[in-house]
Amino acid sequence: MKEVLRLTKQDGAVVAEPLEVAKNFFTAGLGLMGRARLPENGGLLIHGCNGIHMMFMRFPIDAVFVDKKGVVLKTYERLLPWIGLVPLVWGADKVAELPVGTIRRHAIKPGDQLLAAA
Repeated sequence: MKEVLRLTKQDGAVVAEPLEVAKNFFTAGLGLMGRARLPENGGLLIHGCNGIHMMFMRFPIDAVFVDKKGVVLKTYERLLPWIGLVPLVWGADKVAELPVGTIRRHAIKPGDQLLAAA
């Protein structure tokens, strides 16, 4: 059974739901490759991750890198498929891969707190 969470900002605003969780080597490595799209308002949270690539992706995404406490360290908007590697983010422990426009719609910026919970 997949673990599915809700991602919220500290003020309670829902950023992504459902938020799938990739915890092991296989699911983290596979990420969103092979999918046609993310669910509307959904996303994928990859644990133990401080860098991603866009190879074999079929659609653009927003990416939010957070530390172990859920503090946003870096955001990338509208990462295009096949662009290659996204630079490593020092101190990042997780990345949330989200539909394009999510970062802008929720005004997510470094220093914000994101909370992932059931």
